[in-house]
Amino acid sequence: MDKEQIKSRARTAAKILLTITVLIVLVHVVHAATLDRIVVYNEISFSSPNVPAEMDGYRIAFVTDTHVESDRRLQAIAKELNRRQVDLLLLGGDFTYDSDNVESTMEILSQIAAPDGSFGIEGNHDKYQYLFPAMEAHNITPLSNSGVYVRENFYLAGVEDLWNRNPDVSAAIAGAEPGSFVLLLSHNPDVSMLQDTTKVDLILSGHTHGGQINFFGLWSLGLESRVISDYGERFRQGWAESGDGTPVYVCRGVGEYYPRVFARPEVTLITLIHE
Repeated sequence: MDKEQIKSRARTAAKILLTITVLIVLVHVVHAATLDRIVVYNEISFSSPNVPAEMDGYRIAFVTDTHVESDRRLQAIAKELNRRQVDLLLLGGDFTYDSDNVESTMEILSQIAAPDGSFGIEGNHDKYQYLFPAMEAHNITPLSNSGVYVRENFYLAGVEDLWNRNPDVSAAIAGAEPGSFVLLLSHNPDVSMLQDTTKVDLILSGHTHGGQINFFGLWSLGLESRVISDYGERFRQGWAESGDGTPVYVCRGVGEYYPRVFARPEVTLITLIHE
């Protein structure tokens, strides 16, 4: 093979590589500009013998990482959740960047009808000194290393944010009696690797935004670099486990926090099943 043939093949290979690269970039840009701006309502179920028999089919809406920049998206979410009808509303923190917007955010969230109430925790972007009074003013109960019985044998707990304060799972679930179904809210899923969760049945978390920017939805540099979570891809999205085997569901959140790439904003709807 002469030099000209070698050069020709090299040019062809370079063109093919460039074309593939451009196509990959284009796919990600289009995904970010379209699907990654549309909220998906993800229906999941969770089965446990500790779920009270009378609560079989109980529906929970989990909304987290709203990062509100405008009210339009949140108003649409409130309307859709009212259409879908849920029994309980749970809020996972990181509501807004500006404390001045907390009141309006809570007002919109308070419009979601939930017969058994609305409960929430703080995230790393929240200032609890402003957040909790705003929640209480709109009949949303804050949980801060504390818990409450929502129904007989159904205990709901929530912890402080890992980056800002001192989450304490044992304190949060201290009021739960043996045999009760225990659901824990922890904005940052890393808490589940650092503390004992063996007395918890289910943990709901957010924080990671589904990796925020992903390569075809499979890999996130932010997670691999341990910037968002100390446990890499473990808590990118969906089902995972705590350090001692407790099921953890990590919601991608609904925030208008762009760019989102292969990380569609998500509201999670959980149906409890009595085994």
